[in-house]
Formats: sequence, C-alpha cells, structure tokens
Amino acid sequence: MFRVFILFLLFITSLFGSRVDSFRWPDGISYLMFLEQHKLPVEELYYELDKDDQKLLEEVRAGTNCQNLVSQEGEVLQTLIPMNDELQIHLYKHKGKYHFEIIPIISETRREAFVLKITHSPYLDIIRETGSKKLAQIFVANYRYSLNFKRDLRKGDTLIMMYDQKYRLGNPFSMPILKAAMIEMRGKKHYIYHNSKDDRYYNKEGHEVEGFLLARPVKHARISSYFTKRRFHPILKKYRAHLGVDYAARRGTPIVAAGSGRVIFKGRTRGYGNLIKIRHSDGYVTLYAHLKSFRRGIKKGKYVKKGHTIGYVGSTGLSTGPHLHFGLYKHGRAINPLRVVQVTTKKLKGKAKKEFVELKNNYNKSIDIHLENFTNYIKEPKPDSVCYFYGEKTVCE
Repeated sequence: MFRVFILFLLFITSLFGSRVDSFRWPDGISYLMFLEQHKLPVEELYYELDKDDQKLLEEVRAGTNCQNLVSQEGEVLQTLIPMNDELQIHLYKHKGKYHFEIIPIISETRREAFVLKITHSPYLDIIRETGSKKLAQIFVANYRYSLNFKRDLRKGDTLIMMYDQKYRLGNPFSMPILKAAMIEMRGKKHYIYHNSKDDRYYNKEGHEVEGFLLARPVKHARISSYFTKRRFHPILKKYRAHLGVDYAARRGTPIVAAGSGRVIFKGRTRGYGNLIKIRHSDGYVTLYAHLKSFRRGIKKGKYVKKGHTIGYVGSTGLSTGPHLHFGLYKHGRAINPLRVVQVTTKKLKGKAKKEFVELKNNYNKSIDIHLENFTNYIKEPKPDSVCYFYGEKTVCE
C-alpha cells in the first residue's frame, strides 16, 4: 500500500509546491553519474544494493523516458527509471532517508493500425504519416529479405500495419510490436504475421520470414540462468529481472560472435566486468559480459563475422563464477536469445501449423475490415491519404 501511495504522490504533489520533471536518460551517463549529478546518496542508492541489482542498473538505456519529483527547493524526492518493458527503478525519500526498489511498470497496451498509399517508399511514407521511425524500421526489417521494394513497388500500392503499443503515463512507451502487416505490390498481397507462441514472424504459408540467425556463443556450455523480464522472488520479496542467458563454462573457453556485425563497445564495467557489444543488421545488438579477456585485435569499430572468436569466458565484474552473460536486444528492447537462436529458418508443422492458420485468419479479418474502411473513405484513391485505427475508432486524413 505504501508503494501505491508513493507513486500516487508522484502525480499529485505538483499541486502542492513540488513538480514532476520528465527527461530522457542521457547518452553516456551511468546510474552512478546520475546520482552524483542530482546530489543523491551513492551509498544508500548503489553500494548498499546486492550485486544483482547493481548489474541490472547497467541496463538503463539512453533515450529512456524518466521522471523526477522535485521539491520547491530543487531536491529530488522521487525518481522513476524504466529498465525494460516490465520493471522500473523507484528511488524515493521517506522519513529523511532515500530508498531503492524495483517495481512493475503500470502501463496499458493498445492495438493500433494504419493504412496508407505508397508515394515514395515504405520507410519514408510510414515516417511521414506516423512520425515514427520505430514503426518504419520494424516494417522494413521484416520484409527486406523476402521482397524487393526498389524493383516491384509502385506508387499507389497499399500498405497496412497492425501493432501493439504500450502507453505509460499516457504516452507511447517502448518499441511497438508488429502483429500483422500487408503490402500490395503489382496486384499481389504479401502478408506477415507475429506468432506469439514463439515470438517469431511468418508468411501466409507458415514459413519464418526474419533473416537474422544466431549461432550459440559458447559451445558445449550449460545454461545456468534463463532470461526473464519480470519475476517476483518469493524469498527476497522483491522483483528481479535477468535480461539475458548465462552460459556456465570453464574459464578461458572461447566465446564467438553470435552474428556478423560491428563492435560498438569493448571495455570494462563494474557490473558486467569485461564487456563487448556488437551491432548487427535489423536493429539487433548482442552483449557478452564477464569475459576473462578479449581476443587480440578486438576493438571498437571492428567488423566481426558470425562464429569469430571475440573473447574468453571469465568471472570479471559482479560474478560468482566463470560464465558468459549473453544479452540480445532489438531496437533497444531486451529479448530472449533462446527464442531466436537457430540454425535454419523455421517451418511450422502439425499442431503449431494448425494454431497459426487460425491466428492468420483472425488477423486477415481485421486487415480486410481496415482496408474496407480505408477504401470507403477514399472513393477515388488519393496517394496522400492515410487512415488510423485505434480499437473501434477510425480516423482518416
């Protein structure tokens, strides 16, 4: 109840002298630097935390929308810092002392959609009509391996996207999740569908369409800890998150790049120890933590190929034994590596195929309704028309 009361204060105390300042987490600023800049006690809000919480603090992403509750005198009384889609850091002052906790994010998810006519390219048209680079990136990434936009796309072709968008404090929050899409090219409709059973995308035949394939980063290693965005620890009575998979292996075991890409970070951090980050195509980034050492020649800016050795298993940073902490991110959102790691593209069969067909038919019904509403609005198709669909509400411009 106290937590609810504290959060409630965040929104109403501005009426009584305090104010709520919203800000984006700056690039290159660590959690410790944030505490020092705002004159918050480092001992209570960092060094007294357990090692799991300290490691998790390194997951705060640049650009994340955060809030400070500030007194008339300029003192920070509360802070909310989202770490992922599910959990956020809550710092607050109570009875003269600052406290740290990790609490669930209160958000709502809305199913939204839009239809438009192509005038330039899917990427540019989506940004022009929605203002969202995220939606444009998601759409293009899921079609780029199966379609040739430059060759086959024509002005006036139709595009539709259906997606789930989370809202926090009334504003869009986190990456939208594409649920279904269709683009018409030369009179032929090309569909993709999100299968929530395995978090992958498929075409109408049930064949996977994403082209980014990962290799296992450590051979013959045992998984010692699995990915979870949100788990309530029954003994500690607190929320935990583990945004990656831990592979236990002997010290010195080679670690390979899970996919081809460019090294964007190589160095040492307090929580993750020796750390490497690699940026891949389609918005993917992989993270390799607690390394004993780096392979010679690995440096920021270097391009590495999938399967290339980049370092060796160790126990640096906040670690209790030799292992690799392997993280996978897409457009800044942590995702479960075990749902993506595979050798060949997947084809649904049997029961999974039957369930997918039912899912596909339901999506197609919604797509057909949106297309009909769009067609009725523009009896004579106009290249610059766009319709948005928010649940049962349709808005055309």
